[in-house]
Amino acid sequence: MSRVGKVPVQIPEKVKVAIQGTTVSVEGPKGKLSKTFADVVTIENTGKALVVKPSEDSRFARAMYGTVRSVLNGMIKGVNTGFSKDLEIQGVGFKATLKGKVLDLALGYSHPINYTIPEGITVTVTDQTKVNVTGPDKQLVGQVTASIRSFYPPEPYKGKGVRIVGERVRRKEGKTVA
Repeated sequence: MSRVGKVPVQIPEKVKVAIQGTTVSVEGPKGKLSKTFADVVTIENTGKALVVKPSEDSRFARAMYGTVRSVLNGMIKGVNTGFSKDLEIQGVGFKATLKGKVLDLALGYSHPINYTIPEGITVTVTDQTKVNVTGPDKQLVGQVTASIRSFYPPEPYKGKGVRIVGERVRRKEGKTVA
């Protein structure tokens, strides 16, 4: 049995939760999220907290109810405080600019890379080399961050590329003349 799943998810005062069958809608100051879960779990709203229990005694149900509890906790945290990830761009001539809902990246290729920012995500660019991705959906913030990083991952010889702040890039020694 899941130890995480047994802990109820506390609902802050500013957050409203609506449950219809297996669909949970959460609304708060940072936005609105809705997600449908598998029917092997039951979700109860006790007013101050959400309680998740497996509805059947199968291996899948026991595995899912801890996951559902964790996702619900992330949804409530996201609409209340939001999630954020920072990226930094390193390299001569590498820069990012924001043009409306399009992130324009110059990463040393012969063409600029235009990345359309999905709905519900806010991107800010400072100093043309620091990019901040924020939003209420934890999964979507991580996916947008990974997509931007994938255009030019940090390379091990000079360290150029787009990296997540705090990411450690293992450097290699270049060729030497014998």
